[in-house]
Amino acid sequence: MKDIAYVQGVRDNQLYGYGLVIGLQGSGDSQIFRVTRQLAVNIFEKLGVLISESDFLSKNIAAVMVTVNIPAFARPGDKLDVVVSSLGDAKSLEGGVLLQTALQGADNEVYAVAQGPLSIGGYNVEGQAQSLRKNISTTAYISNGAIVEKEIQSSILYGKSLSVVLRDPDFTTANRLVEVINNLYPNAARAIDAAVVDIIPPKDFQSEDSIIRFVANIEELYVKPDSIARVIINERTGTIVAGENVRISTIAIAHGNLSITINERPEVSQPGALSSGQTAVVPRTDIQVTEEEKKLNVIQEGVTISDVARALNVLGVTPRDLISIFQAIKRAGALHAELIIM
Repeated sequence: MKDIAYVQGVRDNQLYGYGLVIGLQGSGDSQIFRVTRQLAVNIFEKLGVLISESDFLSKNIAAVMVTVNIPAFARPGDKLDVVVSSLGDAKSLEGGVLLQTALQGADNEVYAVAQGPLSIGGYNVEGQAQSLRKNISTTAYISNGAIVEKEIQSSILYGKSLSVVLRDPDFTTANRLVEVINNLYPNAARAIDAAVVDIIPPKDFQSEDSIIRFVANIEELYVKPDSIARVIINERTGTIVAGENVRISTIAIAHGNLSITINERPEVSQPGALSSGQTAVVPRTDIQVTEEEKKLNVIQEGVTISDVARALNVLGVTPRDLISIFQAIKRAGALHAELIIM
């Protein structure tokens, strides 16, 4: 169950903050981006150094935005991975170090602080006539760069019940989940809608000490999820992915290619000796038409996607041709699946 659903209230939260990266080798923000200089001046003032923005001309610093996901039940002292992204016009964050940055949530409360050396996993080298870049050098990563300072309260049990939420809402899957849970704990679960299943734990599991054991028990239950029949087509790459529930009504398919080749070969016509004629260019056109002979193939109703693939492979079609065939089958009303074109 844990692969297709989660317990309501157990989720990540997003934190963010803005800070300053130092130690760049002349690849930081330019003087046009004044926010960087203002951030640097504010930091120096906290350290007791008075300096004006006009006196601060360094290109070794950059203003950045710091983002992190804090999981449920994170405790003070836990470390989190951090993503750092440039705010200004810095060319690269390679070799930089993030100064201590407060990370706050949507409620403006600070829950973590981040600091440390940046890793960009690439490079950006520029010369006068050529430049070379690998990956994006204005976005960096700090492994275990943030330390949790304040716990986010999470609750599993609301009153006497808890709720399980399907990641892909589906009425059939929700009903199957209810049946599996009730087989183990009779009359404990009921479906609220296609996404939420409400569960009342037995009396033996309603205390704070035993509710974890109850959740662990239902997480290990096996539920076969149901899915909508879909055919996904990516026209840019020619990729086709079809689910096992795709069905096709009885249809007849004939697919052939028409090839037309036109060659223009002008010829020069010379008049005879001592004649009054003029040299002229005479057009010569060679047209060849080739049409592949394809038989009409019948695909029976109710076949599985493997049978459909086998029947279409008999036609010798390419993935590009399959895209056209699936679109035509959908327009004919014979494809019993959702056709998604990316």
